[in-house]
Amino acid sequence: MAENVTFTNAGVVLAGSLTLPEGGAPTPGVVMVGGSGPSDRDNDTHFPPIRRHLVDAGIAVLSYDKRGVGESSGDWLDATIDDLASDAAAALDFLRARPEVRSGAVGLFGHSEGGWVVLRAAALRDDVPWVVTNGGPGTTPAVQDRYALANALRRTEGITDEEVDAALAGYDRVVEAGRRDADFAEALRIAQSPPTAFSEHAAEVDERLWAFLKRKQDHDPVPDAVRLRCPHLALFGAADDVVPVADSVHLFTAAACHPDRDPRASVAVGVFPGADHRVRTDGGTRLAPGYLDALTRWITDRTDDRGA
Repeated sequence: MAENVTFTNAGVVLAGSLTLPEGGAPTPGVVMVGGSGPSDRDNDTHFPPIRRHLVDAGIAVLSYDKRGVGESSGDWLDATIDDLASDAAAALDFLRARPEVRSGAVGLFGHSEGGWVVLRAAALRDDVPWVVTNGGPGTTPAVQDRYALANALRRTEGITDEEVDAALAGYDRVVEAGRRDADFAEALRIAQSPPTAFSEHAAEVDERLWAFLKRKQDHDPVPDAVRLRCPHLALFGAADDVVPVADSVHLFTAAACHPDRDPRASVAVGVFPGADHRVRTDGGTRLAPGYLDALTRWITDRTDDRGA
């Protein structure tokens, strides 16, 4: 049963959908947080099949429109990762307060950018029983975007290795400009001087998006991973051309070995062969074989009767 809901955070009204399993007993729950850009409660077409599977397994699901998207107020372009994490925490509190849900058995699921968001939200609290990142980078946005750009350029017909290198050098100069808090005009000039294959990509960025990107470009999820006080499941598609999977796995597992890591925190990693950024196969038409069962089993193992 799906229900349209709203909840508030720091003056922002967030609208979403709460889907509850059938039956009367209080159930575990999960808050699903979408990826970058204007992501809605369905994260395009990504969340509905995952939601259905989780609900069928007896898990309540809350997902919501990002600030300024769909029926939510505010504007994600004005937000920081901390703001988005605060929204996720508000969603968590809203779901925990529902009488149909076991308050101590509600965790977080974040896709892509949502992975950075839920790690930050979980790291700031001591009452999150588990967190899942799905295609969530272990790197900073600047490193992740460079990886995605390099792959996009290499798929471009007729481009040479030298042209790819020149474009990435242009990208690096713009990132450095962001670290100097350069304004949009300067960033655009740097992206076009000299013109490279990166210049076309840069031309798609406007002044407000530039301000958002430079605010978040050096956000590092590793300190949040180190501060976790709960289990972390990191899921990836092996053929993800948006996120550097091998580097992300290394960073998350290294964080799990940090001497300051809480004993309640663990990391489990699932990498699905041939799957893309959304852990889909067959040209993005279906979730990877075994993905839904692995996700649901991992959550269910952590939401038994120990939850309140």
